[in-house]
Amino acid sequence: MASVKLTNVKKIYDKKVVAVHDFNLDIKDKEFVVFVGPSGCGKSTTLRMIAGLEEISEGTVEIDGEVVNDLQPKDRNIAMVFQNYALYPHMTVYENIAFSLRLQKMPEDVIYNKVTNAAEILGITDYLMRKPRALSGGQRQRVAIGRAMVRDSKVFLMDEPLSNLDAKLRNQMRAEIILLRQKLDTTFIYVTHDQTEAMTLGDRIVIMKDGFIMQVGSPTEVFEMPENLFVAEFIGAPKMNIIRTELLKEGGRYYVTPFDAKIEVDGVKGDMLREFNVAPGSVILGVRPEHIVLAKGPAANTIPVTLEVNEMMGSELHLHVYTDDGTRLIVRVPTIDLEPEQRKGLVNGAKLNITFEGKVMHFFDPENEKNLLVPKEKQTMVEED
Repeated sequence: MASVKLTNVKKIYDKKVVAVHDFNLDIKDKEFVVFVGPSGCGKSTTLRMIAGLEEISEGTVEIDGEVVNDLQPKDRNIAMVFQNYALYPHMTVYENIAFSLRLQKMPEDVIYNKVTNAAEILGITDYLMRKPRALSGGQRQRVAIGRAMVRDSKVFLMDEPLSNLDAKLRNQMRAEIILLRQKLDTTFIYVTHDQTEAMTLGDRIVIMKDGFIMQVGSPTEVFEMPENLFVAEFIGAPKMNIIRTELLKEGGRYYVTPFDAKIEVDGVKGDMLREFNVAPGSVILGVRPEHIVLAKGPAANTIPVTLEVNEMMGSELHLHVYTDDGTRLIVRVPTIDLEPEQRKGLVNGAKLNITFEGKVMHFFDPENEKNLLVPKEKQTMVEED
């Protein structure tokens, strides 16, 4: 078993700067949990408190039911992979991976078996006699992971391990970490600022801002039902379009009126508005770029826009458009959906019409920015000190 529990954990610097506020989280055995958020949100600080590299100002951290606040990092039975690899440059790959095992005075035959097994899993067997300077960034990161693997630790902690790699290597290493997780079958806590990593790796995602937890949920939950405007904009690429508009209720049906269009809120979202009996009035409307479509012509439910930038992304186009009042929006259009003549017409300054269905809309309170369709009892608590 390798469960981790954080209860009312705080980190305060210089008795006044609160880096992490009242952090509460239960991580199950063999779960892969990702801490994600912008720089300075407290995610790495929280990870370092779990590892014992940062002192806990308040609260408790438990690993397998044991409070570890006062235990040294070496006594917590955790393994950590850092952003900068932290390899010994004068040692070979074999020696780097074997280093912690030799400190434990393990027999050489046991060390050999552990190192060669980890190297085989990570695909670095051919590099065991090389020094780190002779390796690529991706190979160095595999060595750092191998060094952590051989310790047979209860919990694997990874602090932005892919941030120094180029885009192609990051994609490759993400897949390798998924495969590694399946082979090790242990508990992972992973820190990143990259929401793509968070969505592809995590069983659950902890989204943080300014030291607070903004939402905890599966990738599907945080994408489809963000609890607040911050999560809605942070998760998803390109980020969600945000529009301030009015919510109307006529004859038991709901409508929104962005930029003088009138679009019915139908499907599940319409049913939820009726179930929660949401009052008409000003709302913040969120629509993801992939849910906006190009309309064939002007109509009551379409919005006239002007194309400003057309980004060719391969399988899709990212159309940056602006409305008559200057509001900028992004539209994702699969290239397969466009006829050649339509493609030719998507030039800067082109006049277009866009629309979206009611079932894809998100609604946020303009005052507290919380999702109007997430019941209060299910909202993540965010308390200011």
